[in-house]
Amino acid sequence: MIDIQLLRTEIDAVAKRLATRGYTLDIAGFRALEEKRRQIQTATEQLQSQRNALAKQVGQEKAKKDEAQAAALMRQGAELGEKLKQMEADNAAVQEKLREFVSLIPNLPHASVPVGSRPEDAVEQRRWGEPRTFGFQPRDHVDIGAGLGGLDFDTAAKLAGARFVVMKGAVARLHRAIAQFMLDTHTTEHDYTEVYTPYMVSGACADGVTSLAKFKGDLFRSRTATCTSSRLRSTRSPISCATRSCRSKGCR
Repeated sequence: MIDIQLLRTEIDAVAKRLATRGYTLDIAGFRALEEKRRQIQTATEQLQSQRNALAKQVGQEKAKKDEAQAAALMRQGAELGEKLKQMEADNAAVQEKLREFVSLIPNLPHASVPVGSRPEDAVEQRRWGEPRTFGFQPRDHVDIGAGLGGLDFDTAAKLAGARFVVMKGAVARLHRAIAQFMLDTHTTEHDYTEVYTPYMVSGACADGVTSLAKFKGDLFRSRTATCTSSRLRSTRSPISCATRSCRSKGCR
């Protein structure tokens, strides 16, 4: 999530950079929320100052044994307390709107990223090796897999729609073996720790890694009386959230 202080200090520059990726930042909307936040903050500080002054006057009137005046001042203080409670509620509402506003903003592109919207606009940064040449017309892996009976696109289309595949037999086994090879390599040679996390996470956990407000329509969710959980597409959310929680507690 973008730092809200960056919006407060350099919103025009942020809007310009976001425009390079096709995103239009609602500058007027953000400034309106910020103005409302400042108004609430100023009003809250004034009410707090008035309440503190009244509390001092109450003490002075009690010292003079003027209980009637002290009681009147205490009633005024209570009224200010109610107004402060309303200010707190108003501030919480504005802060939530600001949080949601910021959560919907995509990441800023790096200054080195080429501007464009088509594959042709991409700039090749580096190349490793050279494409292999064959003395025959190579076949696509999709055609090979389907011909061997290992890739079933027709069944996948019935199950989930286009661009999915059902893997069978040796191809399914190869797919599993590659994943296992990757896990074994990193956990035995690169000092990684294998973890198995829940498939569901809370909204707070999901929102800590990505923008739940932006992607909640694309997620499967489970609701109970006390909790709404989202189904994950990877372990990025629970691992990142667990690491963040651990660091906040000072553990290693």
